[in-house]
Amino acid sequence: MHIAEEQNERHVLSITVTNEAGILARVAGMFTARGYNIDSLTVADISPDHQLSRITIVTNGAPHMIDQIIAQLDRLVPVHKVTDLTDNGPFVERELALVKVNGIGEARIEALRIADIFRAKVVDTTTESFIFELTGPTDKINTFITLMRELGLVEIGRTGIVGMVRGKG
Repeated sequence: MHIAEEQNERHVLSITVTNEAGILARVAGMFTARGYNIDSLTVADISPDHQLSRITIVTNGAPHMIDQIIAQLDRLVPVHKVTDLTDNGPFVERELALVKVNGIGEARIEALRIADIFRAKVVDTTTESFIFELTGPTDKINTFITLMRELGLVEIGRTGIVGMVRGKG
């Protein structure tokens, strides 16, 4: 009998936690202790009384590994809810990037043309460089960065992914 190998897939996990000192370290430590990689991580306060935060983690793994991660996260005391956005139907994900590009002459014109196509906003400019702000799915940002590398990419800052399940509730 041949057992098919499970494919590693990208998963976006949304984790609602009590907003207390050390919770991020505990969640990240759970990943580290078990050898799971975190590809992207964001954290923000999500409640008016500042009692809850949402941690969004992007990781890769086989389905059984992701199930194991979710079960382990659910056992952490200040964790209220763990949702695998990837498995809950359509969801929206966004990331913000600041991309600094050197450019003069034709390279400058090309950088502006590409930025316009990607709807990137110029947030700073000098005679020799731009800083672009770009939001969107990760693949859009990665493609923009790849194109800008050819023109004189200097620096990148990225927020990491945030996401929500589409539809009501």
